[in-house]
Amino acid sequence: MVTPEKVRSYILENLHCEHVAVDGDGAHFEAVIVSPDFRGKTRIQQHQVVYRALGDRMREEIHALSMKTYTPEEWASR
Repeated sequence: MVTPEKVRSYILENLHCEHVAVDGDGAHFEAVIVSPDFRGKTRIQQHQVVYRALGDRMREEIHALSMKTYTPEEWASR
């Protein structure tokens, strides 16, 4: 079974992040991701960046991923 820690490591392996927090039950996950790679992108484009970072794992291991994405500036101003 995939753990939240494993999903976090998958994201960190393939995306430059300043902060990643993942919670979940083995099939459904929630993530908060802060990355400078999100600058200048819409929310949909930011989510696509994360999906690309996860690759085939989104189809094979992770059944659902809800995420909140932020640039470092957005995260700092929260």
